Amino acid sequence: MGFWIVIAALVAAALYLIALYNGLVKKRQMVEEGWSGIDVQLKRRSDLIPNLVETVKGYASHEKATLEAVTDLRGAASRVPAGDVAGRAAVESQISQALGRLFAVAEAYPDLKASDNFRELQAGLDKVEDALQMARRYYNGAVRGLNVMVESFPSNLVAGKFGFAKAEYFEIEDPADRALPKVSF
Repeated sequence: MGFWIVIAALVAAALYLIALYNGLVKKRQMVEEGWSGIDVQLKRRSDLIPNLVETVKGYASHEKATLEAVTDLRGAASRVPAGDVAGRAAVESQISQALGRLFAVAEAYPDLKASDNFRELQAGLDKVEDALQMARRYYNGAVRGLNVMVESFPSNLVAGKFGFAKAEYFEIEDPADRALPKVSF
């Protein structure tokens, strides 16, 4: 009788460890899915930027420095390695600031603000920014779930044994970057 109790306990422990391992795998996949969602939205935003810059260029050709900054930052974002969450967050924060400056430039050009093309691009960018914010929330929630499992006992034993590590949050480091640029039309 005691032999079967030991066997049942071992089987229960093995099943529990398997469940912990599968939970960690699920959490890691959710983090990867979340990052993919952020990446898709950043790509959508990046695709809108050249059209936005070209539209503004037609009206504000002497605002060359602002236009070049937005374009250069878009290129810098594409050069950040895929897994570099902190690096990508830093560049994307700079892009947000540059876009704020671009919209501030647009303020000085009433014809530009009235342009249907500009308004459509601005509305598209607003939609992408909203989707990006939702993707960031999902990603950070998935990171939190993984990090809790990686650090909590007894799942931390399984995580350490099988190489699961904490993931980085997608955060804005500079508090000034958290402020939304004032854009009014």
